[in-house]
Amino acid sequence: MRIAFLTAPEGVEQIELTDPWQAAVNAGHEPVLVSTESGRIQAFNHLDKADTFPVQEVVGETSADSFGALVLPGGVANPDFLRMDEKAVAFVRDFFTQGRPVAAICHAPWTLVEADVLRGRVLTSWPSLQTDIRNAGGNWVDEQVKVCDHGNNKLVTSRKPDDLKAFRETFLDVFSQEAV
Repeated sequence: MRIAFLTAPEGVEQIELTDPWQAAVNAGHEPVLVSTESGRIQAFNHLDKADTFPVQEVVGETSADSFGALVLPGGVANPDFLRMDEKAVAFVRDFFTQGRPVAAICHAPWTLVEADVLRGRVLTSWPSLQTDIRNAGGNWVDEQVKVCDHGNNKLVTSRKPDDLKAFRETFLDVFSQEAV
C-alpha cells in the first residue's frame, strides 16, 4: 500500500515521522513524504532542529486517489502550518470523503479540526487539543491509542511519542484490513 505521510516544510516531530515510516517500510508498505512545498522538510526534536528529509510529492500536484492511507505526524508547528494551507486541508479531507484510513498522532489532529472531519468521531491527541477537538464536534478521550469507525473511514489516533509502539502497531493493523 502507498501511504502518504503529510508534513509541513518545517515543524514535524522527527520521531513521529521516522518511527511510523520505518514501521510502514518493515510491513512492506510504500511510505511517501508529501508536503506543501518541494525540496526538503525540516524535522525537529521538540524545539531543536533535527534532520531534513526529501519531499517526494507536493500537495496540489498529487491526490488522495493515489494513496491507500494517510499518516499525520505531529509536532506543535507542523499541523499549525498545514491547517493554514487550503490544499493540504483539502488533501486530508479527501481521505475522509473517500473512506480511506487515516492515522494522526500528538498535535496532528489540529489539521483534522481544520478539515472539519471530526463531527461524531472519538479520538485522542496531545491533551492541549481536547477543547479544539470538542469544539469541532469530536469526542476527546485520554487513551494511548484510539480507533474510531464512527464515520466514512477508520481513524487511528494517539497522544504522544511515548505511545508510538501502540500507534504503529494499531495503524498498521487497521491499514492492512482496509487495503484497497
